[in-house]
Amino acid sequence: MAGQDHQQFRIRSLQAIAKLREEEMARYGKGAQKSVRSAMRRRKSGTLRSGRSGKGGQVKSRKQAIAIGLSEARKKGAKVPRKRSS
Repeated sequence: MAGQDHQQFRIRSLQAIAKLREEEMARYGKGAQKSVRSAMRRRKSGTLRSGRSGKGGQVKSRKQAIAIGLSEARKKGAKVPRKRSS
């Protein structure tokens, strides 16, 4: 009997967790996704450049491309979390 109660409790708690996850708001908006996707594509084609107005070197790092995409999204006013202060 105790085993059955425990299993029902586990099922109910897992269902509650799943419901909470569904209700959680998205951290990044569609505009941010678009900007990052565009930056990744430009990196692959070799046209993504770092620095102010693209005067720096060619971006080869995946992480750097994502950071540039998010930065562009922020400038456009898309839903992106604030940058972490170091």
